[in-house]
Parts: sequence; C-alpha cells; structure tokens
Amino acid sequence: MPASNVVVAQSGGPTCVINNSLRGIVETCFRLPDHFGKVFAGRFGIEGVLKEELIDLSASPAEEIALLRTSPAAGGIGTCRYKLKPGQDEDFARVVEVLKAHNVGYFFYIGGNDSQDTAHKVAQLAHEKGLDLIATGVPKTIDNDLGDSEFTLLDHSPGYGSVARYMAQYVRQVNEENAGSCPADPVMVIQAMGRKIGYIPAAARLADPNREMPLQIYMAESKVSLEQLGQNVIETLREFGRCIVVVSEGFDVGELGASRDTFGHVQFSASQTTVAQVVTNYINSLDLPVPGKARFQIPGTDQRNAIAYASVVDLDEAYRVGCHAVAVARDDGNGYMATILRDRTRGGYSVTYDKVPLEQVAAKDRSFPDHWIAPNRIDVTDEFVEYARPLIGSDWVSVPQVDGLARFARISQVLAPKKLATYVPQTYRG
Repeated sequence: MPASNVVVAQSGGPTCVINNSLRGIVETCFRLPDHFGKVFAGRFGIEGVLKEELIDLSASPAEEIALLRTSPAAGGIGTCRYKLKPGQDEDFARVVEVLKAHNVGYFFYIGGNDSQDTAHKVAQLAHEKGLDLIATGVPKTIDNDLGDSEFTLLDHSPGYGSVARYMAQYVRQVNEENAGSCPADPVMVIQAMGRKIGYIPAAARLADPNREMPLQIYMAESKVSLEQLGQNVIETLREFGRCIVVVSEGFDVGELGASRDTFGHVQFSASQTTVAQVVTNYINSLDLPVPGKARFQIPGTDQRNAIAYASVVDLDEAYRVGCHAVAVARDDGNGYMATILRDRTRGGYSVTYDKVPLEQVAAKDRSFPDHWIAPNRIDVTDEFVEYARPLIGSDWVSVPQVDGLARFARISQVLAPKKLATYVPQTYRG
C-alpha cells in the first residue's frame, strides 16, 4: 500500500519557535518514508489548502529545513487568520476535494485555540465524509491560553517561554534606562501583548523575582481602574522617585477605536490609539510629586519574533512536540492534539509529551489563575514565578550568521502541480 501524503500548515500569530515545530513534523515524516509520502505545506495556512497552493517541502535542501530551528515568525510557509465557519459548506467541501486530489492522509495544523478548532473541524469532516485522513493539532501560542486552567491538558504552549524571556529581558533593560534617566523621565510605561489573558505582562516579574525594582504590572484581569493606576504611580514616585509600569494591551482604559482581525480578535496594534498612550497621557495629566514626564514603549510584534531572545527550552520543546505529533498521528489516529505536560514526580524541571482530544481544546481559552494575581492586583505571586521561570531557560540561543546578519531558512516556494479549478475562499468573495 503506497504511503499517504502529508499537509502541514500553521495559523494565527507566529512565534519565535513555530518553525521548530514545523521542522519537527517535517524531519520526522522524512525519516519514515514507508509510512509518509510527499510532505506539503499549506501556503498561508488553511488558505493554501483552499486555494490548492501546496508547497513541496522536498524541494528545499535538508540544511534549509534544519535552519528552521532559529528562523522566527512564519516566513517559511506563511500563516493566516482564516477561519472555517459554520455555514461555509463550499469551503468544507473544497478542503475534502483538495486533500483527496493530492492523496493526503495526514493533516497537521500548528496554532492556538482557533487553529485547533480548525484542526478539529477537519478531523470531524474526515470522519463524516469517510475520508481516509488523520488530522492532528500542534500547540502554539505566545498567550499561553491554550488548554485548561488546571494545567492537566497542556502545561504550556510553545511560544510562551520565548515571549516571557523577551519580556523579562526587556524590563531589565528598561530598568537600567529608567534608573539612569529618571530626573527627566521618571515613569516608563511598557505595553505588553495579551488581549484578555495576562501571561505575557505577568512575565515582567521574572525580571525582578526579588521585587527590588519599582515595578507595577497591570493585566487585563487586574480589574484596576485607570484612576487607581495613577494613584499607585504617584505613591511609587514618592517612595522611589521613579516607576516602571507594565500594562497589558487589553487593560481597560475605555474606547481605543478598535480594529479586528478575521478571527474577530481586537488588533490593538492597528487600533486608533493604544493602551500605553492613554495610560501615559493620564499619568502626565496628574500632579506628579517629581519633575519630568511619563514616556511609553510598545515592543509590538517584536515580542513574538525576536529570535535573539528566544528560550532554548522553548525551542527544544517546540521541536519535540512537533516530532511527537507525528507519532500521535501514526499510532493513535484522528482527532488529537500533541501536548506538553510537566513531570512533577521528580525534582527539577522536566516534561513529558502526550495527547488530548481536539474537542477539549478547540476554541477554548485558558484563563490566568486568579490566585496567581497578588492581593494588591498589580503584581503576581511567587507561585507564578515558579511556574514560568523554567520556561525561559538560562542560555542565549545561538543563531547562525552570515556577514554579521542572522541566516534564516529559505524554503523553496515550489508548489505541487494543481489538479483542480481555481477557487476563491468564501470569506473573500465580494
């Protein structure tokens, strides 16, 4: 019986390590030619499947696939924010048609809860249509909101450890700036990613686990008013003469002129104003007890693609969960997501790899545990620090360079020959 072909795709915002999960899947499939045939990538996620734009990954040399380890973001095969929605029957039929036309027996989808929902729908579709297809999810999200709040389904998602490391290092650098220039710039406001879930701003505490900095952390879950934030800043200025404010992009400061993506999520970086600007303006309207003004910084998407700040732990786990996803697909069949679980049976930090039915994680948000928010609502507890600290690792990642510049993977954009008529995804029709 001939080996079945593979399609791997990714969806949602990228991370520093998403390409290493891709590499884990691709290299594992290449090592098992008797079980897996051609390995294709959906160009720009599920959109590439709908448009029959399937990148033939065998056209890329092995060294380029290997370079995916330290290639950030999604430049290799692309990502998307296209959602397969109820009622889009033509889209669902088209997915089946494309996969059948290219003898695809395995579909791997890398992404967060919306992406796992897409993987779940493809898995259901395969079952309903009698399609000989195994759909498997691979976790990815910088927000760490995939899984359950008890951390029994998934301890953490690849991508979070690196953005947490970025935030910790960023705050340490800002602290040096603030300490040296506070006579003129006593307050520095930093806006962190995190629409609803506070894992990224919470990681600022990793910069200062002993609480020696004049640092305040405002997550969306903090439920602190802008007025109270201002009073907190004034009190810190009276005590220390300076203050660092880390605020979630989802912190409630009123209307921002919000822009939304096709998943329906607010795109704070595309909105008319920002939380950091509103907070800074408000602080500067107050009668501050020291000279100078508040300033703000917004790292933006740099938080999720600055490979120099990537966590080596995160890189390794992203690769291994990709490899494990292939084993899950081969050994357990349709409808699972590969998972990372913390092994608490022995000392130190270690993980095991497992699986969970897609239906348990699809389109579901994990909240930030309320007991990890400090009683003052502007800090996190030591229990959170103990959870997050191992994820950021202890070493700097080594990134290959040519002429002093990072050398990223260059995946050949050779597409499989099309066998079907041109198709426009339903959402994009006029």
